Amino acid sequence: MANLEPVSSLTTDQARQEIADLQDKLTTYGVAYYENDAPLVEDHVYDELYSRLVALETRFPQFITQDSPTQNVGGAETKSGLSKVTHPEPMLSLGDVFSLEELEEWEQRTVKALGMQPSYNLELKIDGLAVALRYEQGQLKQASTRGNGVIGEDVTANVMTIDQVPKTLKEPVDIEVRGEIFMPKASFAALNEKREEDGQEPFANPRNAAAGSLRQLNPKVTKSRKLAAFIYYTAQPEVIGANTQSELLTRFAELGLPTDTHNRVIGKMAEVKPYLDEYTQKRDQLSYGIDGVVVKVNAFDLEYDLGHTVKIPRWAIAYKFPPEEAQTVVRDIEWTVGRTGAVTPTAVMDPVFLAGTTVQRASLHNPDYLEEKDVRIGDTVTLHKAGDIIPEIGMVIVEKRPKDSQPYQIPTKCPACGAPLVHVEGEVVLRCINPFCPAQIQEQLTHFASRNAMNIDGMGPRVVAQLLAADYVKDVAGIYRLTVEQLLKLDKFKEKSAQNLYNAIQASKDNSLERLLFGLGIRLVGAKAARLIAERFLTLPKIAAAKEGEIAEIDGIGDAIADSVVQYFDKPQAQKLMAELAQVGVNLEYRNNEPQADENSFFYGKRVVLTGKLESSSRSGIARWLSRHGADVVGSVSSKTDLVIAGKDAGSKLQKAKELDIPVWDEAEFLTAQRQES
Repeated sequence: MANLEPVSSLTTDQARQEIADLQDKLTTYGVAYYENDAPLVEDHVYDELYSRLVALETRFPQFITQDSPTQNVGGAETKSGLSKVTHPEPMLSLGDVFSLEELEEWEQRTVKALGMQPSYNLELKIDGLAVALRYEQGQLKQASTRGNGVIGEDVTANVMTIDQVPKTLKEPVDIEVRGEIFMPKASFAALNEKREEDGQEPFANPRNAAAGSLRQLNPKVTKSRKLAAFIYYTAQPEVIGANTQSELLTRFAELGLPTDTHNRVIGKMAEVKPYLDEYTQKRDQLSYGIDGVVVKVNAFDLEYDLGHTVKIPRWAIAYKFPPEEAQTVVRDIEWTVGRTGAVTPTAVMDPVFLAGTTVQRASLHNPDYLEEKDVRIGDTVTLHKAGDIIPEIGMVIVEKRPKDSQPYQIPTKCPACGAPLVHVEGEVVLRCINPFCPAQIQEQLTHFASRNAMNIDGMGPRVVAQLLAADYVKDVAGIYRLTVEQLLKLDKFKEKSAQNLYNAIQASKDNSLERLLFGLGIRLVGAKAARLIAERFLTLPKIAAAKEGEIAEIDGIGDAIADSVVQYFDKPQAQKLMAELAQVGVNLEYRNNEPQADENSFFYGKRVVLTGKLESSSRSGIARWLSRHGADVVGSVSSKTDLVIAGKDAGSKLQKAKELDIPVWDEAEFLTAQRQES
């Protein structure tokens, strides 16, 4: 956007050409963002181009076309395979401003149109996907996306899987409400980690992850993504007796609808700055992403007086936070090997302070992404946080590229074992397919011992690394041949700690089959799939002998998982491992004697730290509840911690969580989530 001619200086021909170019470009970007859930540019780049188009079309209205992005609310009509829904009233989008000066100009127009000073309700702008929910006699009957504002997509079956969205209101009213479906930061990070491990393209940000999840044809996929919702609008406030926007949010909560409680009423726009400053600082601490603040005229009768344009309401405006971005230099590109052999690149950069934390590393996801960005060692790049949490390179500053720069060469051999890397058909990642790769073995052993697999307490990554370095184990069966004498030789192990680990290893032999199957680390087989397969076949040898069709017919499994299981057990090393596990006394049968945590629980698989004084229950009681719901409650905060629940007088653990940009909940937020799980 730099070095553009002022709009007032353009000739008619220049304006016609630039408007046409911007319309084409923004239409392409809009399709990628709204329909494909795969944005081509950062939000602030789109916003700048859009603002330029608005300015041009305002000065040269003769060049406005019906299909201009300024004349349409959102994406095109659905092409996803979901049914179409015609909205009873159009779902409008919000106008944007990017500075206090623009916000003041908007207020001046508002006050002039009303002939009086209104009060405003301030709300956080949730970075999600707009939806409409229709209730009849308090029962949820239909849910739909915004689409192009007039026609959206029917996502009722998918929204029914979102625990936060009530299926029955607390009052038997007929009403359509609107709000935002979003993906919490922790869910977004976990989803992208799994997608990369499975060789899939990661989502660019939580908004696109939420959109992609909500528009699935299979509701089970939507349920697994752990979406959430906030409701903030209805065109029928009189149905529930609300006269202002702030009253409406209170009534929504009374009906059982989820609302964001950070809203604030102000008497005049001069009072907005403290709110903007507060949430500019707090946005990193929220468990969900926001990209600005929405200012709404509070009184509904004044909203009706102001009305709306073809696309936006005149009674509301969105103040967009400026992009928090930094420049840094790429010093190296490291490649790491996961437990399934996925080999992924990471940029190592000069450290910069960004969105509350010091950042030195950013994933480059896969070779295609790296080549598309054309990132090279020595490049100066822009850096931001996708969804306020994940460091991401925005673009290369080509003007600052060293003169002797050369395109980065994608490796052809595994960085850990030197075996050839392969591109598996249908995947975007490179893979090392050497079953004896030491990096894969370390990740596999760590996964095997983890809480939701064989649950061998005390066998974390540091211990696994020592066992491999000492050549005490070569595969998971080797864990069961360890002796107390060998464990005593490990760093920081004494008699008691060695005996405790040995006892934990022996106890894990009696686990039911589903834990073992999950612990084997078969690609695409999560804990829930492992349980379903174990329930069907009852023994590991029967699973190993099963045909793909027999596995795929299990409700909730499907072809991809079935193919992965068959491929795993077809390998000679898998058959050898089965024999060794039987030889060392590991149980290979399904026992159904353990309470199973629901894999769809928000807390499932998360590392949670409790700190401070918790008043609703004892800390041990909360820890037990979290464990029953699949969480791993740990004592210290690290980069692998997913969530910190902080009570009163929380100290160093809370501070470290903030430094590491880890989501922090107070006790009230935890209790809300606990009620939703019940």
